[in-house]
Amino acid sequence: MGFSDLQALLNGCSSLESLSLALDFSKFDNPNFSHVWSSASEGLSSLEIGYIPLSMLLALLTVAVESQQSMDYVKAPVFFPSLQKLCLSVDFITDHLIGSISTALPSLTHLDLQDAPIMEPESATDLTNAGLQEINPKGKLKHISLIRSQEFLFTSFRRVNDLGILLMSEKCSNLESICLGGFSRVTDTGFRAIIHSCSGLHKLKVSNGSRLTDLVFHDIVATSLCLTHVSLRWCNLLTDVGIERLSFNKDLNVLDLRDCKSLGDEAVRALSCLPRLHILMLDGTDITNQALKYLGAGACPLTSLSMRGCYKLTNDCIPLLFAGSVKESLRVLDLSRIPSITDDGVMLIAQSRTPLTELRLRENPEIGDATVMALASMQFDGGTYGSTLQLLDLYDCCAITPLAMRWFKKPYFPRLRWLGLRGSMNRIMVDALVRSRPFLHMSCAGDELGTSYWDASADWYRHDDDDSEDLEPWQLDGEPVSDTETVVGE
Repeated sequence: MGFSDLQALLNGCSSLESLSLALDFSKFDNPNFSHVWSSASEGLSSLEIGYIPLSMLLALLTVAVESQQSMDYVKAPVFFPSLQKLCLSVDFITDHLIGSISTALPSLTHLDLQDAPIMEPESATDLTNAGLQEINPKGKLKHISLIRSQEFLFTSFRRVNDLGILLMSEKCSNLESICLGGFSRVTDTGFRAIIHSCSGLHKLKVSNGSRLTDLVFHDIVATSLCLTHVSLRWCNLLTDVGIERLSFNKDLNVLDLRDCKSLGDEAVRALSCLPRLHILMLDGTDITNQALKYLGAGACPLTSLSMRGCYKLTNDCIPLLFAGSVKESLRVLDLSRIPSITDDGVMLIAQSRTPLTELRLRENPEIGDATVMALASMQFDGGTYGSTLQLLDLYDCCAITPLAMRWFKKPYFPRLRWLGLRGSMNRIMVDALVRSRPFLHMSCAGDELGTSYWDASADWYRHDDDDSEDLEPWQLDGEPVSDTETVVGE
């Protein structure tokens, strides 16, 4: 897709309301790039861009501001008059960028910015406390996401401290969702300011919060907060005590505690009483089998549970987890990178008759052919073999041999759409399987499988009234299964 294609798209879609282009906009570098957006639909309310160079974005915002400031007798095009949601990635998030967005796009209710520096930013090309003061001048923002990725360089927003967050929180009291990633100099004081200033906050996400401790949630019970989504990834100073305080939010629906290495069984014990907790991510925490006993005996209606890399777990955790009501609600389970999980553990999953739709067991050296046979042989209510699984990730499970490939043929796993296997698997057999099952997405390269894995940011700002129900029957039913395919045969 080139600049002419972008121009044709904007000119030809006069009623466009939402535009998502997961592209590198440096390919569209053209002297007329900024001005071509004047032909975009006046009804455009949502714009998502994969990556755009900072210089191109600033030039576009400058033209947008100039069009607003033109004299009445000069008939200038209006840029983005209805835009409410802006999501994009740039080289650097800077004070100048924040100020330009606030001036050019005064109607924004949703701002999502991410950068991934390849070199340490200088003061002129970085975000500071002063830049945070420029956010939300009209008080309309409901969602803010500011994330510094460490994809290329171990860095953070080093020029932002508690003062910047305090000043921002004063202007953002109407926030419903906030995501902050890479604010290494912000302490409990700054994060507490957000919690106490934003009474309508429902979704809180902090990643790489190296100075966030239990004190953030010390008196959360005294606030009027009703948090439903919380993510505290890579917050290594957070302990069981902080999670116990957080658990006073009985409306918690999604909780991401991945890579919080100081969390253990007592944190899970507190969470097991949450009556609305559906998604729980505990990857890399210090939990043992006892934590799974708490969940199994608890009240959580879990639909998704991830414990990737929780190396203290063993096969014995599986019957403990499925001892209670979790067996009825759980649909997604991740037991990857746990060396003690073996074929015997998967046998216990099969015996529990839990109708899982997604099962991830990647990089477990003791998982072999018996696992595939057990899962392929599972039946529910007289249905077909392996009938519920839609995703199965067995990447780098070294004990799986080519003999297991026959169990992936029809009629087994009739709804399977995603399959991960180790890279050294016989390529001829893999290609034959793909040809025989054209609806199957298969990977032998270690890619994360599924249409939306845990890090899909849409989960954090998606409206509750999104029309997803219409897709559900198709997602559950998969490709049609004929009567003849329900008969097991060679």
